[in-house]
Amino acid sequence: MAPGAATGSGAGRARMRVAILISGRGSNMVALIEAAADPAFPAEIALVLSNRPDAAGLARAAAAGIATKVIDHKDFGKNREAFEQVLHATLEAHDIACVCLAGFMRLLTPWFVGRWEGRMINVHPALLPAFKGLDTHARALAAGVRLHGATVHLVVPEMDSGPIIVQGAVAVGDDDTPDTLAARVLAVEHRIYPLALRWLAEGRITVTADRCRIAGVPTPDRVLVAPGG
Repeated sequence: MAPGAATGSGAGRARMRVAILISGRGSNMVALIEAAADPAFPAEIALVLSNRPDAAGLARAAAAGIATKVIDHKDFGKNREAFEQVLHATLEAHDIACVCLAGFMRLLTPWFVGRWEGRMINVHPALLPAFKGLDTHARALAAGVRLHGATVHLVVPEMDSGPIIVQGAVAVGDDDTPDTLAARVLAVEHRIYPLALRWLAEGRITVTADRCRIAGVPTPDRVLVAPGG
């Protein structure tokens, strides 16, 4: 199945309705909102939803005129599926077609992921499958890698393991710290996340043998060497 195939950016077609799930400041949320502010972008941000009432991104979304909603996971104790049932019902009530995770700090159960298969994407601050999980920048430096970056992928039940849509890389310097590396990688995230959402909304993505193929996008022939010469 081609995720997003029912929608597109052609004349007369409605834009795909997208919800962004956040838990904090939502810097990737802002990048998506800014991209979708262009009427030619094939998706619209219809809802920003947080599991934390104090998430700074809620105010930023409201200031952009986007509907916001809080579903506090603490109200459900340890019952993850009860929380997700309310989350799922809220998304359906807003006629959401695609979900973007942007710093949403909750592990999602197979129950929820299964209902949004092929329609939920996430950005991770590493070149997957390397450095899944947290503290990716410190771990990359400790491993001595020369290239680091970010990945947008389809969400599957296994954490940070879904088919990869797009990646962006930065060179790692000898004087880098986790903070300096994080800042450069974040700029990459802001660039590739709207690109992945565009492709999904345009119906360009197909998944074959757990690999994403993007219609109409040529494979780049440039080589990034680090340290460069």
